Amino acid sequence: MTTKTETQRFGLIVIGDEVLNGARRDRHLEQFKEMIGERGHALAWHWTLPDDPEVITAHLRFSMARAEPVFVCGGIGATPDDHTRGCAAAAAGVALTRHPGAVALLEEKFGDEAYPHRILMAELPEGCALIDNPVNRIPGFAVCNHWFLPGFPKMAWPMAEAVLEQGFGSAVRQREVALKVRGIPESQLIPVMECFGERFPALKMFSLPHMGEDPHILLGFRGHDGLEEALAALREALGDASIEAVEPR
Repeated sequence: MTTKTETQRFGLIVIGDEVLNGARRDRHLEQFKEMIGERGHALAWHWTLPDDPEVITAHLRFSMARAEPVFVCGGIGATPDDHTRGCAAAAAGVALTRHPGAVALLEEKFGDEAYPHRILMAELPEGCALIDNPVNRIPGFAVCNHWFLPGFPKMAWPMAEAVLEQGFGSAVRQREVALKVRGIPESQLIPVMECFGERFPALKMFSLPHMGEDPHILLGFRGHDGLEEALAALREALGDASIEAVEPR
């Protein structure tokens, strides 16, 4: 496993009408956040899409034009409502062809029963790489920095773990520092945030309001280096502006 000092940001797409209509709960979001986060990386965005080829293809075209690697769960089976394989090919601008390696795996697993329907799962975007499925040997595939996995968590999660381990390794975890600000609306902190964003561009500044018995705003930074310097400068700036700020407990 390699170690990287820079955090990688990922996208996650979950496909399926059953997730959108509530017949099945999306368990992927929390699990992928955990898998990615424990390696020091971050989930940048998450979409849930219907079993609609036009919608899937349009979103994949958009995400394939971005820099983030993306995990896609669902819709790679052989039934008529499984559109992801064809949509991935269309979005990547390549043909949908029978992958020899996937054909061999399906024939090995199912024999003659691979035809005429199960073999459709070997129709994949031209030039894609296979992703090993340790549960039932029916592979996923990778194309254009996207990793396409089954919708079933027990298959998708170990496959994603292997992709993360082999391709991305671990990064130095980001840290977070903050001050608790009371007595002012969040809008009054905007000039401070704009100033500090320019002053510490390697850090991400955040403002997190809390309601309830102790209304306050957590104002701070996420990043790797320079956090203590940034927090000290923020404390000084807030003091100069007569804004109450204390260390959170």
